[in-house]
Amino acid sequence: MTDPSPSTRATFALAASAFADQVARIDADAWDGPGLGDWDLRALVGHASRSLVTVLTYLPRTTEIAAVTSVAQYSQAAVTMMAADPAAVTERGRQAGLALGDDPVATVRDLVDQCRGALDATPGDPTIETIVGGMHLEQYLVTRSFELVVHGLDIGAATGRPYDPPAAALAESLRLAVDVALLGGRGSELLLALTGRRELPAGFSIV
Repeated sequence: MTDPSPSTRATFALAASAFADQVARIDADAWDGPGLGDWDLRALVGHASRSLVTVLTYLPRTTEIAAVTSVAQYSQAAVTMMAADPAAVTERGRQAGLALGDDPVATVRDLVDQCRGALDATPGDPTIETIVGGMHLEQYLVTRSFELVVHGLDIGAATGRPYDPPAAALAESLRLAVDVALLGGRGSELLLALTGRRELPAGFSIV
């Protein structure tokens, strides 16, 4: 299973900074255009920005019990929760988009700066309370980098501006994707597709 490396915080910082840079390149007239699914671009960016907001929200919420033992377990549990109420997920994205305000670029930059400062002020690897239970901060940051990478690619597709995620964040995200596929019993399907032996089944997704 994916374990956080000593550079987990650095990888998250790279992913967050790259996300802010990507948002800064969005054309002013593109925000109300298509994003992903039912989201316009503003809602998609808002949803991605929640990867920063939740870090700031969860950091003060420490707990003694780590109910989540792996990054893949968190990801699987979070997907199950979201699948139970997709309308709520969609609405949270829309609200997060509205929260970006009149200057989304500045808002995202500020969130990145706040995360950097909050993490710098947090020593060690505390256990924090997340939506699926307590887990170590370093593990949680892997899931945030994953979200920033995946939605960065979504934003690139929506804007027609190809996005090349930071190599460390992309590698970490790929490892997590494999671990989630394994945890869900779909590792063989993924390996066969990656080695050109078989196409993935229609609708295959780990999220």
